[in-house]
Amino acid sequence: QVQLVESGGGLVQAGGSLRLSCAASGSFYAINAMGWYRQAPGNQRELVADIRSDGTTKYSDSVKGRHTISRDNAKDTVYLQMNSLKPEDTAVYYCNVRVLPDTGWGTYGTERSYWGQGTQVTVSS
Repeated sequence: QVQLVESGGGLVQAGGSLRLSCAASGSFYAINAMGWYRQAPGNQRELVADIRSDGTTKYSDSVKGRHTISRDNAKDTVYLQMNSLKPEDTAVYYCNVRVLPDTGWGTYGTERSYWGQGTQVTVSS
């Protein structure tokens, strides 16, 4: 299984910046993608940003141009640099990692998804 450790959340004023980090550990064959999702009260969990193993990135329209997702493959860590934060960015942010599990037989299984416990980001106006 995979364990995710998230950090970097907090309280900032509108226009400020935060950097979220998520480090993955455990047993897996490879990481296919790492990303960040968020969920505000009364809303469904939504994609913020995602980065695949080939470097392809995806951003929600609401954060594109303000946030940047990156990976440190040597540390199995994903970062989300959040700039120009807005009050509507306030939410619990969850790290998501999609891995190819290690079967223990010298092969890997089908992709599995894991979630961190979440870190609160609050942006005041």
